[in-house]
Amino acid sequence: MSIAGTVDPLRESLFLDLRVRFTDIELSPASPYSGRYLGYLVDKGKLFLDLDYHIENNRLESRNRIFLDQFTFGERVESEDATSLPVRLAIALLKDRKGEIHLDLPVTGRTDNPQFSIWGLVWQVLKNLLVKAATSPIALLTSMFGGGEEFSFIAFPYGSTRLAEPEQEKLAKLASALKDRPALKLEVMGYADPERDPEGYREELLAQRMRREKYLELVKSGELAPGVTAEAIQITPEEESKYLEAVYKKADFPKPRNFVGLVKNLPDTEMRKLLLANTEGGETELKALAWGRGAAVRSFLVEKEGVPSERIFQKQVDVFQPADGTGIGGNRVELGVEAP
Repeated sequence: MSIAGTVDPLRESLFLDLRVRFTDIELSPASPYSGRYLGYLVDKGKLFLDLDYHIENNRLESRNRIFLDQFTFGERVESEDATSLPVRLAIALLKDRKGEIHLDLPVTGRTDNPQFSIWGLVWQVLKNLLVKAATSPIALLTSMFGGGEEFSFIAFPYGSTRLAEPEQEKLAKLASALKDRPALKLEVMGYADPERDPEGYREELLAQRMRREKYLELVKSGELAPGVTAEAIQITPEEESKYLEAVYKKADFPKPRNFVGLVKNLPDTEMRKLLLANTEGGETELKALAWGRGAAVRSFLVEKEGVPSERIFQKQVDVFQPADGTGIGGNRVELGVEAP
């Protein structure tokens, strides 16, 4: 431990400019305290503190740089004084791949406030971290990587399982955070909007069928480029009528016929209306859509970003549950993290 600085207690208001260093402090002897107040013994860990405090004109300005190395909880302890906050999850969120936790906690206050307490302020900042771990763990995780975006959900176009470019960028940042926090596991929960997804689902399915028709045509003619999938096929506005008609002819539902019993030639708008009207978009399809959205997120993180598959779990939920305070609709995937 080292303490260096200047203090003048005889001034009308205290003047203090102080730097305090604690290094290489073993934390396992603190188990009686951690067991009582955190609910867990400490298996191992070392503490390093780098504290700067400046008090002048009754105002405190401070920085509390905290470094915990290989901090690991041990056995659970039953204690009436233990916090109910998720301390294990908080540690997993804060600990990087090297087993280190780095916190920089600036604290300010007025020393002439009757309620002033330096360590009370520091504890409040730490408590806020624990509360955020409990209520918004994904937000806490991404905030440590400089992200100001909302990462707790991924939005999808209505009726679709396609990941838009901005959502892919969000997932790429989340993947980086997960790779640096190897103790965390990710929960993926897909949802659907019962009001607006059915129409979008029917439109999306029709577009898929049209792309499939063009894909088969290219395969038959030998013009398909190597590695191109049906999903990657693009249909130009000039081609829409052709492939819409191809889908319509293959569709299995009663079609308008002429006086000799042959299927009538209809305008594109009429064919589209009939195809959409005869495409199922009920509860079964929406549940599959919700699961597909979760699978799309999982696949992106595993196959494109290299997150180990055993760290991602797709969770069954009530797929029509409204979003809780996020301001988005049901066309989403929600993300959560848990610690071992």
